[in-house]
Amino acid sequence: MKILKYILNFFLSLGTTLWFLGLLLLLFFVGTFIMPGNNAFQLLHSMPLFEWILEQPIKDTWWLWGIMGVLSVLSVNTLFCSVESIIKKRKVTHWLLLISPQIIHIGFLFMLLAHLLSAFGAFQRNANVMEGTGIRISSDTILRVDKIDIDIDYYGYVTDWKVDVKYISGDEILQTDRIMPNTPSVFKDFNVNIRNLKPYPQKIALLQMNREPGAMWALAGGILFIIGIVILIALKRKFDT
Repeated sequence: MKILKYILNFFLSLGTTLWFLGLLLLLFFVGTFIMPGNNAFQLLHSMPLFEWILEQPIKDTWWLWGIMGVLSVLSVNTLFCSVESIIKKRKVTHWLLLISPQIIHIGFLFMLLAHLLSAFGAFQRNANVMEGTGIRISSDTILRVDKIDIDIDYYGYVTDWKVDVKYISGDEILQTDRIMPNTPSVFKDFNVNIRNLKPYPQKIALLQMNREPGAMWALAGGILFIIGIVILIALKRKFDT
């Protein structure tokens, strides 16, 4: 029982939050010196974090494991403190003042969840493609480039362009899309952009494909975080005046 009480007090403590935030900053600081000197980190943004980190020696990635451990503790600490705050202050008359910090906490947890999902499934890939090129973007889906249109002015400069693509699974066309300037193609959690175009001697496009399964959770978390802060500041100013 004493052990359970100790664990509960540990996760309910503001001191836990402050100490682990300090440790998190320290680990980030250490990482800024380790990353530039190791070429293996150049692959970090082109494959899922957990897939990459399991292939690396612990001497290079210990600080990343430490960051994940610290964030895990802070997540549980945030959840425990939010529940305790609601229980202790459930009889307050101004419920928005009670709930606004918890909205901020939920936004924070959503953003951590987004990073966790991306750590398991995010990737980035570049590929040079021509008309008719097919690229496998998942186990059952192929991205096919049907047409590359490039408009060139009198002086030889590119003035406009568009790339027609299809997402195909077997014999079924799942989606037809067109990529244009500032208009990427979005399919499920894939985002496809054009990085560069070469009109001569053959039309070639440099595709950049990104997969961010945590993007929507990050967006939701950011919105909740901002809403919570705005409500809290507005109510504090109201009651202080």
